[in-house]
Amino acid sequence: MGQRIEVTCYAGYKADERPTSFTLENKTLVVLDILDRWYDQDSNYFSVLVEGGTKHLLRHDLNDDFWELLPPRREEP
Repeated sequence: MGQRIEVTCYAGYKADERPTSFTLENKTLVVLDILDRWYDQDSNYFSVLVEGGTKHLLRHDLNDDFWELLPPRREEP
């Protein structure tokens, strides 16, 4: 579905509460802002803004405990 990535997270009242940085193609990207987040039964999703102004969509698979970078969502016309 997506590209598996290594993610560093803030852990407040729960583990892996939100991503703070991730590694893509041997480069660490710092998350500047969480633009959107949503949850379903098996995954947490985060639309993030990173240094340089790029937006990325991250998914945390809760069953198998891995993170992946998803293709960008299509914007509604």
